[in-house]
Amino acid sequence: MPAVQFNSRPELTRSDVGIVKVSTWDVGTPERQRRTVEAVRAAWATREWPHPGPLSYTVHVGEDGKTLLHYSQWADESVYREFVRTGRGERVTEVDAAVPGIERLGLHTFELYRSGLLGGDAREPGCVVIVDVEFAGPDPARQRDWVDGVFEALQTDPEPAPGGISAHFHVGTAGDRVLNYAEWETAQAHIDALASGGKGVGTLTPQWKRVQNYPGVTGGGVHRYTPALSLASGL
Repeated sequence: MPAVQFNSRPELTRSDVGIVKVSTWDVGTPERQRRTVEAVRAAWATREWPHPGPLSYTVHVGEDGKTLLHYSQWADESVYREFVRTGRGERVTEVDAAVPGIERLGLHTFELYRSGLLGGDAREPGCVVIVDVEFAGPDPARQRDWVDGVFEALQTDPEPAPGGISAHFHVGTAGDRVLNYAEWETAQAHIDALASGGKGVGTLTPQWKRVQNYPGVTGGGVHRYTPALSLASGL
């Protein structure tokens, strides 16, 4: 049976992860968020862990009171496709029966590119901030150059925002998006950082201006979550 942990997060830098799948569900209300998390737990905890299957599966509750972010780690794409063929359907059917009307807003595949501690320690995060960045067309070199620019801006910022713990930058396998899974002490710390006047969480340095005005960026978004349920093989 799987090991189930509540209010937990994935081990983001584990070495056996080849790809990460990230999707968002809109379930409508805080009550339906809670019911959906419980339905996911029941659909997985009552079954043997699939082999092949995910290395971990974490569900995050959106601060907006209606969304859930799903973050799952896999050895490679072939393992994911085999799970879809043999084990996904029955779990989805059970969840949909418990909470009808879930709107699934898309699934994207990523590889972890760079991670870093922002405060130099291992503080316990109270908030996960997901930063999506979209580019005009596929260009893997551009994805990585943008991420490298963010790290340069973080490392040279004279007044880094307090409350940031870590940043885990993922590049989309389609070549046209980046996702940062950022851990913060609290949601309020992130809110305060955004309100500091730097057009983001950094100060107005040349390095941050380069990130903010990077050519080819067409969109994105910033959303706050709390990890609610983390599943992994109990073996």
